[in-house]
Amino acid sequence: MTGQDRRVGVYIDRKETWQEELRALRAILLDGPLGETFKWRQPCYTHAGSNVAMIARMKDCCVLSFFQGVLLKDPEGILEPPGANSRSARVVRFKSVAGIEEKESALRALVREAAEAAEAGLKVEFAKDDLEYPEELVDRLDADDGLRAAFEGLTPGRRRGWVLHFSGAKQSATRTARIDRAAPLILDGKGMHDR
Repeated sequence: MTGQDRRVGVYIDRKETWQEELRALRAILLDGPLGETFKWRQPCYTHAGSNVAMIARMKDCCVLSFFQGVLLKDPEGILEPPGANSRSARVVRFKSVAGIEEKESALRALVREAAEAAEAGLKVEFAKDDLEYPEELVDRLDADDGLRAAFEGLTPGRRRGWVLHFSGAKQSATRTARIDRAAPLILDGKGMHDR
């Protein structure tokens, strides 16, 4: 394997869970055209200037995630959305090295296809965001031009994340409190998952 990033080895070795599974996924990802780096505190695999895939450990499994997984054909049907509101990413979850070995040929095909998509410059085309802004957010943006400008200046994904977060509260007081806590981050141009 060439092109290894030392930080990925440290990431895998310093935790007690899913070490062997992450090593197996790493070997598959490095046995091809992808480069390895470390972004967002996770092992990240790139090609042709694009982020292609990541590996990560969760509490109950480890995952191989494809940033633009919806572009992949997935004839084996192993890809799934990481969450209910995911639009482009797709993941494969694993709980054992045997599970990885069982799907190895399908994983290698997905990695090749994802690299080809990156090389071709393919991008996921998102439909216009159909989320309805909660009334509390509309009122706050109407009352604060600076916040409105900052919110509109966020990337579509960051705006979507905030709207989902605000809308997830059942009570108006909770939605308002969430907006109040988020305002300084939004003014700094950050999404809800940015640090």
